[in-house]
Amino acid sequence: MTKNAIVLGAGIVGVSTAIHLQRRGRQVTLIDRKDPGNETSFGNAGLIQREGVAPYGFPQQLGLLLRYALNNRIDAHYHLRTLPSQIAFLARYWWNSNARRHAIITRAYAPLIENSIAEHKDLIEASQAEELIRKDGWIKIFRTEAKRDGALAEAALWQNEFGVEYDSLTSADIARIEPHMTGDFAGGIRWRDPWSVLDPHALTSAYRRYFESIGGRFVTGDAASLGPFGSGWKILTREGPLEAEDAVIALGPWAAVATRRLGYSFPLGVKRGYHMHYAAEGNAVLNNWTLDAERGYLLAPMRRGIRLTTGAEFATLDAPKTPVQLDRAEAVARTIFPLGGRLDPEPWMGARPCTPDMMPIIGKAPRHQGLWFAFGHAHHGLTLGPVTGRVLAELITGETPFIDIAAYSPQRFKP
Repeated sequence: MTKNAIVLGAGIVGVSTAIHLQRRGRQVTLIDRKDPGNETSFGNAGLIQREGVAPYGFPQQLGLLLRYALNNRIDAHYHLRTLPSQIAFLARYWWNSNARRHAIITRAYAPLIENSIAEHKDLIEASQAEELIRKDGWIKIFRTEAKRDGALAEAALWQNEFGVEYDSLTSADIARIEPHMTGDFAGGIRWRDPWSVLDPHALTSAYRRYFESIGGRFVTGDAASLGPFGSGWKILTREGPLEAEDAVIALGPWAAVATRRLGYSFPLGVKRGYHMHYAAEGNAVLNNWTLDAERGYLLAPMRRGIRLTTGAEFATLDAPKTPVQLDRAEAVARTIFPLGGRLDPEPWMGARPCTPDMMPIIGKAPRHQGLWFAFGHAHHGLTLGPVTGRVLAELITGETPFIDIAAYSPQRFKP
């Protein structure tokens, strides 16, 4: 008899997990309060970051920490009134970002990143979404020689250990490949391997349509109603109660709330981020996804327009929008590229679910049968959605995951 499974959360991680379970013979229902891809997966830089083997660490240098404390940067911002509630998470995050520990974490994290392109390729082809993808990498530009040289040295190490491919760019190279960009840049890096996505929401929607084409279904429902029922799980949906042998929680930043109701306590933090789309003035064209590395914002030539994305905002999940980073970034971005008017009625805001050791939580719930977790992907949710979906589906259906996922086990936090 076919086993049923429910997947809570219709972002890129949840949709990918649903696909891989459906492919393996489960009858899967994907459940969310909104249509797929309308939360965190909607707004991001649109990069499948094969080069991102090292997760984003917490600054270690005292001088840099003091500069962040001024709270006037683009790459990071915090809400002072909520900082006390986040101190425990931030302290653990800082501790894990020590050079020695971060190197260990990077080696454990790398297998997910190394398979990100191949697993997306599978789903892109299956969902006939090739028109949404570019395969020419992205660039990081530097304003000072010191930052450029440090980044190039790190890139050489990653190439040697993890097979990441890159090109060193001179200021003349930048002027050639981005003729409408102006600025006194010291050089840059082109990461060759990553793919870019012209519309991240459209990609998640394409994956959703493929999921439904192979027999899966999507319904709206309330994650708060999930609970044990007999030997399995039960949840309330718009179509009525739904029962299944297995339930996957892939709720991104809301996973902490859902798992807490079931008796778990994961140290899940939140990094919020903003984006806005812009027209280009005149005949100006932005050719590449471009990170202004020393200012902390990214410009991406997407379908809707040029998307400007910010760094991280440390605030509670439900706090009102405070898009000051976006305003700061826009002011700087206009000095290097002729941005036109804003195209969105208001800034988009999303929240990235983060763990203090910078690795996702993937695996079986420690104290429940048939309950599985897939969240905590921080800045790499889009990148890691399909590979996470595959390894978790393999685990659920009794296969041996094609990569070792022990490092991502929920057990490591003793929740």
